[in-house]
Amino acid sequence: MKDKVVIITGASSGIGKALAFEFARLGAKVVVASRSGVSDPELFKLSSEILDIPTDVTIESDCKLLIQKAVKKFGRIDILVNNAGISMRALFSEVSLDVIRQLMDTNFWGTVYCTKFALPYLLESKGSLVGVSSIAGYKGLPGRTGYSASKFAMQGFLEVVRIENMKKGLHVLIACPGFTASNIRNVALSKDGSAQGETPLDESKLMTAQQVAVEIILAIKNRKERLILTTMGKITVLLNKFFPKFMDKMVFNHMAKEPNSPFK
Repeated sequence: MKDKVVIITGASSGIGKALAFEFARLGAKVVVASRSGVSDPELFKLSSEILDIPTDVTIESDCKLLIQKAVKKFGRIDILVNNAGISMRALFSEVSLDVIRQLMDTNFWGTVYCTKFALPYLLESKGSLVGVSSIAGYKGLPGRTGYSASKFAMQGFLEVVRIENMKKGLHVLIACPGFTASNIRNVALSKDGSAQGETPLDESKLMTAQQVAVEIILAIKNRKERLILTTMGKITVLLNKFFPKFMDKMVFNHMAKEPNSPFK
């Protein structure tokens, strides 16, 4: 990864922040993007080749400017990691449609915008296009309609981009962590669009963001097409292929056990 030019969206926290640190440690030139900007001084101590570009991925012009500034600074793009994302927790019958739109704008359209503008440079470098998706992109999770829908859409989009460019040397990785210890659940949207404010899971028992980052970078190095993390995630994806009705019941029962679950 030394001297590779890497763009990471959603880099201010969670998996995105962990990826920025790992890439910087490996000697990459890292472009970090988030709505509020990335101001962690420890990250900038790792390397002088880090560029912070405040970016709202729901805004097409922001995404275009992100790519343009990255290329102006470093002259190329080797890896684009579409990581920016938000979650939700509410029954579809109760959730505001604005919440669904917000998730699609961030998780899906943010990926589309950044990929659109970065693609020519990634083709030139025969680089890597990465989407940080979720097991929710393979199996619909109750209480998370907008999240699952956006991740299913992201995976379908990236799969098509892979196929369209399979003879041009482009590497496309769809990375699907299971539940990961990060702040995504704390800022997940409730039915009215307000932040959930607390996580329904025991974060201490989850895979850390740093562990996920290491696995994603290894998958990029090996140019893997898919990465499914955690034992539960792998079992869910496998069983859903052959026993989807059974998995519907299993997923319902598992999610219903969450504290203050919106359904029982």
